[in-house]
Amino acid sequence: MKRLLAATALAIALSGCATANAPVNGFLYSHVIGPVGVTGSADKPTKVGRAVARSIFGLYAMGDASIETAAKNGGITKIHHIDHETQIILGVIADYTTIVYGN
Repeated sequence: MKRLLAATALAIALSGCATANAPVNGFLYSHVIGPVGVTGSADKPTKVGRAVARSIFGLYAMGDASIETAAKNGGITKIHHIDHETQIILGVIADYTTIVYGN
């Protein structure tokens, strides 16, 4: 019984649990960029701001991937459109990035 419990615990520990919201996921590696929203602004965007949140093993996560932080990081006061980028490596590390375009 102890061996079964140890084997189960080891399998869970090595399975990789870091996830992020993405339209598609790869088993070993994912790098996906997709749309979040568009405003009615007709101005061509000249600035880009990014904000990132990271998860490690699905056990530890931190960061601020908010639209507000991404806009602040890019010096943007008028948002044109927003994308998100997800990168997952072996289910161990997952990054979720909000990308804001504007002026």
